[in-house]
Amino acid sequence: MKRMNTEEGFTGLEAAIVLIAFVVVAAVFSYVVLGAGFFTTQKAQEVVYTSVDQASSSVEILGQVYGFGNGTDPHYTDVGQIQFKVGLTAGGSPVDFSKTTLTFSTEKDVYRLDLDNETKTPRSNITAGRWGVIEIFNSDANDLLLENQEQFVILAQTAAGKNLTANQNFNLEIRPSVGASYAISRKITPSISAVNVLN
Repeated sequence: MKRMNTEEGFTGLEAAIVLIAFVVVAAVFSYVVLGAGFFTTQKAQEVVYTSVDQASSSVEILGQVYGFGNGTDPHYTDVGQIQFKVGLTAGGSPVDFSKTTLTFSTEKDVYRLDLDNETKTPRSNITAGRWGVIEIFNSDANDLLLENQEQFVILAQTAAGKNLTANQNFNLEIRPSVGASYAISRKITPSISAVNVLN
């Protein structure tokens, strides 16, 4: 009698074991893929929020920018002090002005102004090449953390021998420790007086 070669088929139990193994492997793989996707999404969200914080300035100028003339009435020769008021933009984060730098630039010079004091400073104390907060509005605090509704009046003194003359352009850049810088670009008036509104 001729024997026939036959292959035994899977039993139902073996088929169930293989099916369960495939399901477990697929579940683990999908868990890993979903976890990587959630992690990537979270990191992308952090990058977007950080970029928005860095790209937007929290500081804005309130009112006019003033330049104070040097000399005696009526012969004022140049401008050595720039004064302006700052506040937070709508929804802006608090800005620590004790960690903020001011950079002064003209066509010929670029230099950094140093902070005079980490609290409110009298106008007379600010010397050449320095800046300070001389008045604080809407706050009883004396620190330099600019918060919602607060306003700081800042006085910047040009460096020694770098006073501004009539019709001279200048830039004063406010650089907070976090967020974008804010540039003030103005021109000294053709005729210098004791107090000059700069446009």
